Amino acid sequence: MSETETVVNITVNGQPVEAAPGEWVIAAAERAGVYIPHFCYHPRMNSVGMCRMCIVDIDTGRGPALQPSCMVEVTEGMVVDTTSDQTRKAQDGVLEFLLLNHPLDCPVCDKGGECPLQDQTMAYGPGESRFIEEKRHFEKPIPVNDLVYLDRERCILCDRCTRFADEVAGDPLITFQDRGDQSQVNTFPDLPFSSYFSGNTVQICPVGALTAVPYRFKARPWDLTEVESTYPNPMGDRVVVQASRDQVLRYQGVDSDAVNWGWLTDKDRFSFEATASELRLRSPLVRGTPLGQPDPDGPELVETSWHQALAMAADAILAAVENKGPQSVAVLGGARLTNEDQYAWARLAKGVIGTDHVDAQLDDGLPADAVLGLPRATINRACTPGGTVILMAADPKEEQGTLYLRLRHAVVNDGVQLIELTPRATGLSHLAAHRLHHRPGEAAAVAAALVGGDIDAGPDGEIGGVSAEALAEAAAALADRADQPITVILGRPSLAEAAGPTVEAAAELMKLAKLLTAGGRPGIAFLPALHRGNVLGALDMGMAPGLLPGRVTLADGGAALAESWGSVPASPGADARGILKAAAGGDIDVLILLGADPLGDFPDRKVAESALSRAGTVIASDLFLHPSAAQADIVFPAAGFGERRGTHTNMEGRITRERQVVTSPGTARADWAIASELARQLDADFGFGSPEEVWDEIVRAAPSHRSLSLEAIDAETDGEVAANSSIEFTPPESPTEVPHVDAYSLRLVSARRMYDRGTLVQHAPSLAGLANTAALAVNPYDFDRVGVDPGTEVQVISHIGEMGMPVVADPGVPRGTAVFGYNHPDRDVRDLIDADAVVTDVRIQTR
Repeated sequence: MSETETVVNITVNGQPVEAAPGEWVIAAAERAGVYIPHFCYHPRMNSVGMCRMCIVDIDTGRGPALQPSCMVEVTEGMVVDTTSDQTRKAQDGVLEFLLLNHPLDCPVCDKGGECPLQDQTMAYGPGESRFIEEKRHFEKPIPVNDLVYLDRERCILCDRCTRFADEVAGDPLITFQDRGDQSQVNTFPDLPFSSYFSGNTVQICPVGALTAVPYRFKARPWDLTEVESTYPNPMGDRVVVQASRDQVLRYQGVDSDAVNWGWLTDKDRFSFEATASELRLRSPLVRGTPLGQPDPDGPELVETSWHQALAMAADAILAAVENKGPQSVAVLGGARLTNEDQYAWARLAKGVIGTDHVDAQLDDGLPADAVLGLPRATINRACTPGGTVILMAADPKEEQGTLYLRLRHAVVNDGVQLIELTPRATGLSHLAAHRLHHRPGEAAAVAAALVGGDIDAGPDGEIGGVSAEALAEAAAALADRADQPITVILGRPSLAEAAGPTVEAAAELMKLAKLLTAGGRPGIAFLPALHRGNVLGALDMGMAPGLLPGRVTLADGGAALAESWGSVPASPGADARGILKAAAGGDIDVLILLGADPLGDFPDRKVAESALSRAGTVIASDLFLHPSAAQADIVFPAAGFGERRGTHTNMEGRITRERQVVTSPGTARADWAIASELARQLDADFGFGSPEEVWDEIVRAAPSHRSLSLEAIDAETDGEVAANSSIEFTPPESPTEVPHVDAYSLRLVSARRMYDRGTLVQHAPSLAGLANTAALAVNPYDFDRVGVDPGTEVQVISHIGEMGMPVVADPGVPRGTAVFGYNHPDRDVRDLIDADAVVTDVRIQTR
């Protein structure tokens, strides 16, 4: 604790303790190493004093009295005794009451062996029961949703699950019902606990009343081996990975103060099922004909040895370089990999092959200079009490679930002002102080009015679809809090819209940032909320055109890096769109896919199909044989999360460790090893024998990482944040021309949902069925204008395609806008999106 910080001096069990003003006694005692038993108390939720297990002797100057330590704030001179006879008797009595109706089914309970009720009964309980009557019985288990089962007989009414649903997730769909000894936790009829975060209630339940369906009856705690790791999502959520018999069985959240606070989304928590799928790739595949079998439809993928697959890949690369030069080789993907994997592939592509056609994003992110060149914020800065957050990205509830939880807590509890500058409502809209829902493509005009104060509305009294009155109120509110940090959550709010308008809006906000900084105020910083897992690490490692490891450009760092790499490309290459168009034009002889599925994920499906069919040789390194890998000529089985070691970089540039707990299936290898072996086939020996050796070279080669040894990263509980980038953000020279709004059309917005047809979701049985069916959402006002009724089947038509689907009313969709999710399992919005246009307009016709 800082010497300048006000402290409260108390005594706990005879020892002096310094506490913070307003701190609960239970928290102050725990910091001092004194554990007070409890069930209902949780440091990340409000205290309610439900279980009374934390009762201790507290003397505030009027003599000792038994009080719940989770409900009493520390005061100067307070004396706390957690070992007195009165305390022990009270705790004994609480446990006896809790066990009256609690079933003694520990041998079959999933919580057995890690149960606080078991542990505290042994440490503080009576040792035997005086209760001989019949215990209460309930029907069990009750499915509160598809992922969580409830055993009501075990519930001790601690209120943890209901408080989490209400206070943390904002989904108050599970609550107390009935009275007296029939009191129970349950959901309402026909209203399941449809939350993206329901698995957290299982983790925080102290007695096993809530159990996770994917883990239920799979293992006992003493059979599990575990490591603390980092989940490869944009937030870099800290997790414990638990396995038994060399198979991952559970992910548990770790309370990282800088990142996820112990929470996980259900999508991430239960995605372990995919890594254990029987459909995982286990050996290299090459396109050929099995011996003795006829092949009427052409060659198919057959198993081969690593030596043969690597040799074939090297021959294809050498032939491409010799015939058309290094730029005939391109690399797509890599955002799912560790930093070490990304560095090895970047060195192979740029230092050995000599191509800069490398892009970890699939045209669904932002330009590298907008990600690396803008002032970087941290997650904690975004959640600074009294600060302001400008949301200019896709719905964080759908794409970065734990960021949504952090932002929600900041708005509800810490007075953070939220301004939405998005083309549609999000999961945070009901908490936003100002909702500036603009027309697609017109974010820059709204941002300019917001920060410049020059609100020159058109004849309709709007700017970009936002009323001048709403803009004026938001601008005034932003100015009122200019003395507090302002954080912009920056991403791609819609994949039916080009990145240009979002980048231009960021440039407008940067004008205000410079004015604030010049005036000595905290200014504006940006938190990049991109979709892919380790995309910030990929950019740091040079997995983007024009970049080298260490957040430097080819021009700034090429000469220095060439000394150790041997050579680097002389000029920037193409991005993902340019690479696929070049492949479609026959200019790419070798296309390498690193965990990338352009056929299923790239916004322009026709370009992706043409690229994969016309590329000379397609090489894929992946976990599964998804549509793009199925068309590859050579497929390398890669190690997944929990099967590899390395580091991960989250959206704020925080670097933490990924650790291995199980072996990868078959002969699958980590990507750094695949890249190193392929380099050796090309007569370039990297000398890497482990991911730790790769990191040692990163520290030497990357300017932004030179102080980040693995020892330094491990020494910090929450890892280390890499140094700032030397890359400068370059504002667009001219504004993007947005076409005029057609009175008969609706402007399309498309963004990802939590559950979709993504590879991991579809290979995790518990998650695969959770994706919603596709429907077009329209503002109720627009139904009369376009002449259809809600719920009817309509034909949605753009100038590149059409499809039939139901249309539904959604007040969160602005007027003149239609919303259709990206990557739906049953319908593909890419049949409507004009990927070469700034925006896509659609019309609706009755079928």
